[in-house]
Amino acid sequence: MSNIPNYQSYPPPFRPPANQNLVAGGAETAPALDPPTTVEGEDGVPVIDFERLTEHDDGGEEKITAACRDRGLFRLVNHGIPELLLSQMLDRTERMFSMSFEEKQAVSGDGMSYFWGTPAVAPSGAALPTNDSSLHWMEGFNVPLSRVSLHHYEDETLESFRLLLEEYGKHQRRVAKAIYQALSVNQNLGEEKPTTTSYISEDTGILRLYRYPRCHLDRTTAAAVEEEEETMNDRHRPPPPWGIGAHTDSSLLSILHQDLVGGLQAYHSNNNKNQQCWVEVKPIPNTLIVIVGDMMQAISNDKYVSAKHRVKVKGERERISMGYFVFPEEEAVIESSRYTPFTYAEFRAQVHRELKTAGSKILGLHAFKSESPFLA
Repeated sequence: MSNIPNYQSYPPPFRPPANQNLVAGGAETAPALDPPTTVEGEDGVPVIDFERLTEHDDGGEEKITAACRDRGLFRLVNHGIPELLLSQMLDRTERMFSMSFEEKQAVSGDGMSYFWGTPAVAPSGAALPTNDSSLHWMEGFNVPLSRVSLHHYEDETLESFRLLLEEYGKHQRRVAKAIYQALSVNQNLGEEKPTTTSYISEDTGILRLYRYPRCHLDRTTAAAVEEEEETMNDRHRPPPPWGIGAHTDSSLLSILHQDLVGGLQAYHSNNNKNQQCWVEVKPIPNTLIVIVGDMMQAISNDKYVSAKHRVKVKGERERISMGYFVFPEEEAVIESSRYTPFTYAEFRAQVHRELKTAGSKILGLHAFKSESPFLA
């Protein structure tokens, strides 16, 4: 990836002032954003060998259970997605984002759509109305995999990219299904519950491709904006340096592939050591990061934890990541002793209401807890 940004490809509020000259590499003038609070040593993210899972190795299944219970995320190796395909996806995704802002806005339709400034996006790719006045320093393409094979493009560049997305999506479906099956066996999620196909529906699979542009804010400006965030209402004010703020995913599972720039952070609470901190999830080539979503937490009766995570942008480099998100069927009833029965459609409607009124997911799953006053 080039260190020289194409600012005309950025959404206008992300472009630096004309008199601000950021040099490639950022050593002299790009902002040095505060490093994350980390656990000493390595990032501590558990590593799961996909081959051991598919061979039904008891050690592998026990390890993935512990990872989802204790951390809510893990690093996946030997996943079977060709290294060349991962490289092509990163390269073509970078090229798509390098198009001008106006060209990206023109990419719309059932097969692919462009969004920016907010992670609150409907499955269709349309930005959800929220009262969140801040911009998130990110842009993306939304690709519903159930429709990617139905929508063909006359433009050769878009059509070749669509074919690549289709191939990549098939691999992600395979990986997600195998992970869910391993977790289901260990927690007996199939007993007296809807079938696997209703809790993990391939038709719901979505690819979201993200670029986090270089952030031109200096440290002083960023700190001041963060301090005043709640009192400033202009949506086009300079935002704090967060690509996406702290959140949990509404999905069953999320599977991320990131470039080597870094910026993904996960919240870790170690009750044994009374330690709570944000950990930088180290980017390692040809590995995937799997994140437990809200739906998996509910289905598992809170045995698995939906991981809180966020993305911090860089002053010196753009970052590319590719996320696969899979959900239950719309009318699949989520049943467990800690929650009143609800469908995914009801959960999504609850989250959308919160986004519209509060600007972020506030209650999320807690709105459906058996003892929740919000169910009255």
